[in-house]
Amino acid sequence: MEMDKWSNLGKVAATTVFVGTIVGQYLPPELYEYFREQRRRLSRFLSPYITLVIEEISGFKVSDLYESVQIYLSTRSISTATRLKVSKAKKDKAFTFAMDTSQQIMDEFHGVKVWWTLRTEVKPPSLLNVFHDKCYLELTFHKKDKATIFESYLPHVIAEAKIMQLKKRQRKIYTNICANSQSHPSARNPGWNAVVFEHPATFETLALDPELKDDIIQDLTNFSQREKYYKDVGRAWKRGYLLYGPPGTGKSSMIAAISNFLEYDIYDLELTEVKSNTELRTLLIGTTNKSVIVIEDIDCSLDLSGRRKKAKKESREMQIPGTDQSSSDNSKVTLSGVLNFTDGLWSCCGSERVIIFTTNHVDRLDPALLRSGRMDKHIHLSFCSFPAFKILARNYLGVEDHPLFEEIEVLMKEVEISPADVSEELMRVSNNPTAALEKLIEALRQAVEKAAVKNEILVENESAEDNLVAEESPHGEE
Repeated sequence: MEMDKWSNLGKVAATTVFVGTIVGQYLPPELYEYFREQRRRLSRFLSPYITLVIEEISGFKVSDLYESVQIYLSTRSISTATRLKVSKAKKDKAFTFAMDTSQQIMDEFHGVKVWWTLRTEVKPPSLLNVFHDKCYLELTFHKKDKATIFESYLPHVIAEAKIMQLKKRQRKIYTNICANSQSHPSARNPGWNAVVFEHPATFETLALDPELKDDIIQDLTNFSQREKYYKDVGRAWKRGYLLYGPPGTGKSSMIAAISNFLEYDIYDLELTEVKSNTELRTLLIGTTNKSVIVIEDIDCSLDLSGRRKKAKKESREMQIPGTDQSSSDNSKVTLSGVLNFTDGLWSCCGSERVIIFTTNHVDRLDPALLRSGRMDKHIHLSFCSFPAFKILARNYLGVEDHPLFEEIEVLMKEVEISPADVSEELMRVSNNPTAALEKLIEALRQAVEKAAVKNEILVENESAEDNLVAEESPHGEE
């Protein structure tokens, strides 16, 4: 029945075209033009498809929607179109492909098929026509899918284009340290300066226990995919991480790996350069969405331990302006300001942000800074374990297994050594894995001997203190 209906419509359309050709030979031009318009209306009525036109130029600039569609279609054009245009901007990491004029690309979304076609109309140059060629995209789809196209497909195209644009851009690392702040303090600019971020660290190369690594990756993945969830529960779309542990355990590399995994920019905030809570808020507003905000060595940047002495505080308040002070003493940033930065009203000025604090001494931090909502996840980066060593051996020496691994595993259980120290030993003779591992074993043995000597000294000191206490105690005391 359905086939008969479309067959009859096809016959009507063919008849209309035939009649139009005959009528055009006998009717006056005015009547013929009227007949053509009615014929177009009938064709549109009979056609089961709708075509949307997206023009390249909107006003005096390229349309945002047109640009988004071009980005979205760039990857699909490689496999579908037979004629492609290729380009590469200096700032881009990869080539960009686009379909050429009159090429058509078929796309499918939730079972709905659509067809994209690029059209170009050549116009003669004129003073009023800056853009000589008129380019536009045609989106054709079935009438029954109209609601899906407008409500779901076009928003999907825009969202995907935004993600693709972020992926192909060069990511940056920002700092609030001004190059001219020392020589010209009055010209100080409380803003961000940026350079291209090309750190090679990834979770694959990170020397970390596999279980902890998987846990962090899962947490980051959940965070990046839960925009609606955060909105529904009434929380800002951000997450706080505290990285703590001894020096050389990979805190900076972890930050780089997180940034590379999420493909976010990094804002490295130097608190000693921030002169007030107001300036801190200004810096926060100046960060973009999809960013990692880092405050390294929080316990050293400012006195935020919550244990500052009253006398010291009063002395700082009475300091005469203009006198020489350290950068830390000049700063008027308070613990309250930092808390508002991470979890207050101003923390909602933006979304999809990861805030990371690092410290070598977690016990020095005020508990208010560590609670959930400010630092949601605490990650302890400890000394090098044997599973972490195996990752380093693969990275630096290209070996997955070796006869010397067994001895290294035994020694690592007896001594604490940082991943940075292990890496340094492996790099000494990286072209000879056996020699490199032997150097590491030698370093581990020396560390074991030093630890044993240190323990002996501690035991002797404790014994001497106990004897001294016993000698000073009154005789006959019960």
